Amino acid sequence: MNNKPHISRSALRADFLLILTAAIWGFGFVAQLSGMEYFGPFAFNGIRFILGSLSLVPLILIRRKKEVSLESLLYLLKASFAAGGCLFIAVILQQFGLIFTTAGNAGFITGLYVVFTPIVGIFLGRKTGLPTWIGSVLTLIGLYFISAAGRSSVNPGDIITVFSAFLWTAHVLLIDRFMNVDIQRNISIDPVELSAGQFAVCGVLMLLGAFSIEPHVTAAVEKINPSLLDKGVFEWLPFPDLIAAFKNGAMRFSFRIFIPILYGGLGSVGIAYTLQVVAQRDAPPAHAVIILCFEGCFAALGGVLLLSEKLGLWTLFGFILMLAGMLATQWDVIVKANKTTSTL
Repeated sequence: MNNKPHISRSALRADFLLILTAAIWGFGFVAQLSGMEYFGPFAFNGIRFILGSLSLVPLILIRRKKEVSLESLLYLLKASFAAGGCLFIAVILQQFGLIFTTAGNAGFITGLYVVFTPIVGIFLGRKTGLPTWIGSVLTLIGLYFISAAGRSSVNPGDIITVFSAFLWTAHVLLIDRFMNVDIQRNISIDPVELSAGQFAVCGVLMLLGAFSIEPHVTAAVEKINPSLLDKGVFEWLPFPDLIAAFKNGAMRFSFRIFIPILYGGLGSVGIAYTLQVVAQRDAPPAHAVIILCFEGCFAALGGVLLLSEKLGLWTLFGFILMLAGMLATQWDVIVKANKTTSTL
């Protein structure tokens, strides 16, 4: 009897789609950083999340197979507002962090939610093993090397991004709670519909912030030490002034201006999320988690290739440690998946 695992074409296709998803999300950090050349953080994310929500509508219509009960619809609205509000805070912190740090750093630090989630789960009554603690130590050491090693002070953008990772952790736990609803109450939520709903809520909150908060934030951040800001970044106009500039002809619509928004909205949200949904039909959770952890690697690669970001030895060593820590955190999932495969 041949005990070697059989790798099907569907499994290989799923892995390829997950790699593509991680790449799209990773390069999305480049889009977020370069998009601030013209758009402020609130305006940029507001437009891209609205686009992302709309891009999921065709997928929702294709996937929907039955009528949704009123109770399920109300629960979907509740979940969308809660998850969208949490997403709003996580994304805006991440966007402000990008003002001061690199796309590569932001990509890896955002991935800390992979480590934070099982740790926070301890306080929710969930068990965690030794691999999680080993992974936590590795990622924290890695974070030190990419943010503080060889420098006189810690990069403030990295600290802001760490706080955003905590919010991403809360977001993951919220989604987990909303998706595991009581079946006996006849409540069911489609994950794509929840995604579209939370993206729409996040987008609306961002646009409200673009009109009410962004003009004041722009003036405040401009007073920060210019040495902390990347040259060419943070030259946007407050959203009301930007709209006026387009109206009076001071700025013209061009594809170059909107490439980052189109990539962030249609690429990172619409296309990547669709690929993930399709891939996870044939990919075990362990495969998905491992491959998606490489999002930070693609963010670093995109920063080097497209933004000419420098990758020093300390930073590279920190990236390696953080990636190892993320993978170690998922060790129990990997072992369980291998045991399941070996018994088939």
